[in-house]
Amino acid sequence: MTAEIIATLVAAVLLVVGCLGVIVPVLPGSFLVVVGLLVWAFTVQAVEGWVVLAVGSALAITGMAASAVLTGTRLKRRQIPNRSLLYAAAGAVVGLFLIPVVGIFVGFFVGLLLSETARQRDLRAALDSSWAGLKAAGLGIVVEFACALAAATVFVLGALVLFTTA
Repeated sequence: MTAEIIATLVAAVLLVVGCLGVIVPVLPGSFLVVVGLLVWAFTVQAVEGWVVLAVGSALAITGMAASAVLTGTRLKRRQIPNRSLLYAAAGAVVGLFLIPVVGIFVGFFVGLLLSETARQRDLRAALDSSWAGLKAAGLGIVVEFACALAAATVFVLGALVLFTTA
């Protein structure tokens, strides 16, 4: 097996794990996508590799940035303070260990709900804020996932071009 084929397989695995890491935020999702593209580009040392690296990395980085901006903007609009987000993050970590796969989302919601209930002293308002926070996080994940998938598509197309024209 040649180095190009091995690098393509390694990059494909990193891209799949990276895309899954965007949905299940235990793994550094978009970061793994960029690493996979780097591995491939530096191994194949071809124009196709560099184009895939540039376009795919731009898509992955755009997804990370858009996710952060969209989520942050929506949370600020709902006036959810950083303290509540800290409790939500702590809840997400606890949930990750208590409930496989979905625990991170359940923990995030519960942590945010507890903090917002203490802050607002109104369960209905806290539920509304927590639901808005969960939707904001979900929107960010969807946007970042779409960009990671687009980067993976660029990789597949680049690999096809490289191996069919060689």
